[in-house]
Amino acid sequence: MVTFTHLAPGTAEQEWRAEPRFAALPELDPELDHLVVVAAHPDDETLGAGGLLHEVHRRGARVTVVVATDGEASHPHSPTHSPAELRTLRRDEVSRALGMLAPEATLCFLSLPDGSLREHEATLTAHLVRVLDDLPDSERVVVVAPWSGDGHRDHRIAAGCVARVVAGRRVRHYGYPVWLWHWGSPDDMPWNRCHGLGLTRHAHAAKAHAMRTHSSQLEQLSDADGDEAIISSVMLEHFSRATELFIEEERVAADNASLTRQWFDDFYARHEDPWGFDTRWYEERKRAITMSCLPARSLGEVFEIGCATGLLTEQLASRARSVLAIDATQTAVDRTIARVHADGAVTVRQAMVPEWWPEGTFNTIVLSEVGYYLSLDELRETIGRIEYSLAWDGYVLAGHWRHPVEDYPLTGDQVHRELRNVMSWSRIALHEEEDFVLEVFTRSPAVSVAQMEGLR
Repeated sequence: MVTFTHLAPGTAEQEWRAEPRFAALPELDPELDHLVVVAAHPDDETLGAGGLLHEVHRRGARVTVVVATDGEASHPHSPTHSPAELRTLRRDEVSRALGMLAPEATLCFLSLPDGSLREHEATLTAHLVRVLDDLPDSERVVVVAPWSGDGHRDHRIAAGCVARVVAGRRVRHYGYPVWLWHWGSPDDMPWNRCHGLGLTRHAHAAKAHAMRTHSSQLEQLSDADGDEAIISSVMLEHFSRATELFIEEERVAADNASLTRQWFDDFYARHEDPWGFDTRWYEERKRAITMSCLPARSLGEVFEIGCATGLLTEQLASRARSVLAIDATQTAVDRTIARVHADGAVTVRQAMVPEWWPEGTFNTIVLSEVGYYLSLDELRETIGRIEYSLAWDGYVLAGHWRHPVEDYPLTGDQVHRELRNVMSWSRIALHEEEDFVLEVFTRSPAVSVAQMEGLR
């Protein structure tokens, strides 16, 4: 973990320019079909990739810029500017900067809390999934984001979200340093993974003009303590050079991969009643507990991930306007259809998450005995998709077996630890036994059933 302060003098630009490895960098090819630039804060995109933005846009490719936070925490002790005022100011600055660099780019503000991206990883991940799902899976699509080793917490989290989303895709992922230039030295740079982009005269000039729009960071807000400039003239020199540097990020490992569709096909072929859904009192009792934990009488639009043979699907349908149920194997889908065929409000299809995801929002999303079949990366992507698709007053129900199973990538407890990390959710119900755990989440602040009915 790197500890630094922007008030320190920092590394002089002359030290970086004297580094001979700069001259030997392989060139980053700006001939792309689509460039996605992710910024943790307004100004990251301009400082780290402003020249690339300009050059790719000039060549006619599509550009998307995703700004995760509004940078409202840049001056936490300012006596003259509130966080709300800083938010408005910094959003305006990045909009004007992008107008100079890539005026036809798509600009997406997520407005996640500055300094708290770890607590909102699921939301950022879900948005990035949506962006990349709309693009071809091609090496001519490049995503650049703050470098994972940059030393800033939000930059590291943004890089990690991008890495998980691009895992398994052919799109390329590069990191751009911001604070490394300030706290680091040439020996801290992974030169073997670096690429350079020599800026044309027009790109260099456009970046210089765009950087000046971020005046809230380059100049003091006032003479008062707490209103000091964030980016000093010494640090600004790092971004005024005629070469931008991008670090190829390491791919997320595929260890503990998700179980495949073939695994489920084989399992169903060997068992007439997989897991004893139809015969075991354990399963019947668990379904009763599951349904009783759902706080709303009417479940609205329901998305059930992993319907198996449809026993829970049937009970969900009795309280829902509609149910979309999916399963990995056609055998499970056929058995569910046979069970609920008379109910026109139920749709069943063969699909696996997170590679497939439905359009629209849902009032109730059910993840029952499914999460531990996924790798950790795919579980996190699935949770991000759930967060994105959950209605503002919706519920997420999750229940899982707690004991390790040799074939499964995760345990039920690991799945629920990830679910509890979604900071925008509050838990409204918890049932925990030695063998299984069941939880219901809703968007914060949670309202209990008693509160809904005016009992307290």
